[in-house]
Amino acid sequence: MKLSQANASVRRATAACKRGAVVVGIIVGTVVLSLLMAPPAQAERLRDLASIAGVRHNQLIGYGIVVGLDGSGDQTTQTPFTVQSVVSMLQQLGVNLPQGTQLQLKNVAAVMVTSSLPPFSQPGQTLDITVSSMGNAKSLRGGTLLMTPLKGADGQVYAMAQGNVLVGGVGVQAGGGGGGNSLVINHLSVGKISAGATVERVVASSLGEGNMIRLELNTSDFATASRVVDAINDKYGAGIAYALDGRVIRVQAPSSSDQRVTFIGTLQDMNVNPAEQPAKVIMNARTGSVVMNRAVTLETCAISHGNMSVSVSSDPQVSQPNPLSGGSTVVTQNQNVAIKKDGGKVMMVKGGASLAEVVKALNAIGATPQDLLSILQAMKAAGSLRAELEII
Repeated sequence: MKLSQANASVRRATAACKRGAVVVGIIVGTVVLSLLMAPPAQAERLRDLASIAGVRHNQLIGYGIVVGLDGSGDQTTQTPFTVQSVVSMLQQLGVNLPQGTQLQLKNVAAVMVTSSLPPFSQPGQTLDITVSSMGNAKSLRGGTLLMTPLKGADGQVYAMAQGNVLVGGVGVQAGGGGGGNSLVINHLSVGKISAGATVERVVASSLGEGNMIRLELNTSDFATASRVVDAINDKYGAGIAYALDGRVIRVQAPSSSDQRVTFIGTLQDMNVNPAEQPAKVIMNARTGSVVMNRAVTLETCAISHGNMSVSVSSDPQVSQPNPLSGGSTVVTQNQNVAIKKDGGKVMMVKGGASLAEVVKALNAIGATPQDLLSILQAMKAAGSLRAELEII
């Protein structure tokens, strides 16, 4: 009887252990599944990390003439190319001026026209253009740009521009002769023409050649390139993508143009975890601005900050002679030299300090942006600044 009761107790305990194991297994499986299903941290779209080779903008430039200005055009005596352009244009239109004619133009301005040709642009599409004065015109407000060919880097004409120039500003002058008061709002020598150019030529693209496309990372990084390759192969199959170097990745795409467009659109929307950016400090020596990313750290170091200023001034002193003495007035310079030294401070920064601690420590010793330039350069030279220092 006792033996049967003991066996029953063992069976109940075993069943309880099995139920507990099942419950623990379910809990562990749920935790693991939730971790696997959790979205990757700091994931970015592939379109933000890389571009497609061959899909690019092309710069266009042209030289033209703006007419119809209200006396605010180029002064032709100082800009002879404006007169030459007008004479050449009139000859092409069948108007021949007498030899030796001196033109005094006030309503004409020579301009440079610039634009950007988007990828896959087709003839008949319109572009926005920017019109900029290259002479001494006071304003392009109210002017009309005459037909201007826009050329690419190869010298071929890719668009034709023409239209009314819109200037987002105004200028008022009171009083003749240039000696009166004037008021200028915004910039008057640059204007824009919306849809002012028409595409005339197609730029050849290599995107449709073969079944391979090239992804070009915006920043060269071997770790990021490897992660992009892994993400593409995990989604589309092994061997679909492989890296040529730290920037270029070749991807096998469908041969059909319609399927290739769909494939590229899906590819650009993929989420990829880029590699951690290297520690970098950017300093602008002209403005004194300093920008650091979060990876910047410091080794243990001591920072001393103190200023010494030396000022030299000269006070004139006049010595007057006595009346009827026959002497002359003498002016002497009294030189004053003053030296002022602010109290220096020494701040100890522990190793492994984060960006917030670095900024807090530099602010604690009263460092200005200009002081930061010298302090960070000295810290980099001493080996205490764990970051790449770039001066722009």
